[in-house]
Order: sequence, then C-alpha cells, then structure tokens
Amino acid sequence: MDKEELKQKIMEVMTKKASGGGKSKIYLKDLQREIPGANPRDIKNAANELVREGKLEYFSTGSTVMYGVPGVGMGLEAGTEKPE
Repeated sequence: MDKEELKQKIMEVMTKKASGGGKSKIYLKDLQREIPGANPRDIKNAANELVREGKLEYFSTGSTVMYGVPGVGMGLEAGTEKPE
C-alpha cells in the first residue's frame, strides 16, 4: 500500500468512526488495528502528514495524543465542543 492509499484509508476510518456516532478522536493504536496490512510506522507517518495538511488534528489528553477530524467532537481549546 503506497502512502496516498494509506492516507485515504486513514481518512475513511476516521470519518466512519466520527460519523457513526462513535469516537471522534482515535488513538494511533486504534488506527493500526483498523488497517492491519500496513506497517505501524507508515500509519504514523501518514497520519502526521495528514495533520500537517490540515485534514486531521492532534488532541492531547495530557498523557497521550489522539487524532481527530477537525471540527468534529471536542476541540483543543479548553475541551469545548466546536461549533458546526
């Protein structure tokens, strides 16, 4: 799987989780579980590139970092819901 296919798969997983009423933020380990055929390091690199492109965002709980779709779920600023 090349990088662009991997990035597309990550976005599919993220939007499916967020739109299904489930989690809006996902741990890297959850992404790795959802894309079993890919190398974990490649998943992390692709997810970080999506953050740089603005398609994903980091969400820190203080002890760990999660990935989320911008504008969905709790925001980074003071843990409040972002307006739609």
